[in-house]
Amino acid sequence: MDLNRFSQQISDAAGDTTRSIPPVDKWDPEFCGNMNMTIKLDGSWHYEDSPVGRQSLVRLFSSVIKKEDDNYFLVTPVEKLGIVVEDVPFLVTQWEEDDDSIVFTTNVGDRFTLSSNHPIELRNPPKALGAPDSTPIPYVCVRTNLWARINQNVYYQLVEHAQRRHKNGRQQLYVTSEYEPFVIGELAE
Repeated sequence: MDLNRFSQQISDAAGDTTRSIPPVDKWDPEFCGNMNMTIKLDGSWHYEDSPVGRQSLVRLFSSVIKKEDDNYFLVTPVEKLGIVVEDVPFLVTQWEEDDDSIVFTTNVGDRFTLSSNHPIELRNPPKALGAPDSTPIPYVCVRTNLWARINQNVYYQLVEHAQRRHKNGRQQLYVTSEYEPFVIGELAE
């Protein structure tokens, strides 16, 4: 696998080097095999067991990630290469309020507003994170079928910002964005 060639295909398909996201959902190239690339639990990218040090390269690759069933791929219009993702491909590392909205930023620079198009879902995290088995944590949809885990420091900040309500015998912590409530945690009553 030639990373430079693959990177050039992505750049050519995107048309420029800005942060636009190519239309990977419309690309359906032939599967070319697996690439020795892993996105670790901490959100770092590794190629052949070495960290990818150039953030610009990580951002470029993150713009062409695609999930089909339970498998992740990096795609161009002419190639599809399998990669390993230990949990999800992104981490939410920052948040801010903007009027009546919450705006998240991921570890690769994606910015999006928490909304019905980018909802939060509580999931059980991988055991390697060390969370108790029965404690779901919040994940948020970044792009089609691609999710981010909300990083612990961001989660604690959101908890400070959250409101409480009682629903179905549970106490829910929720935040509001675009006038819609999003549950970030639940506690037994």
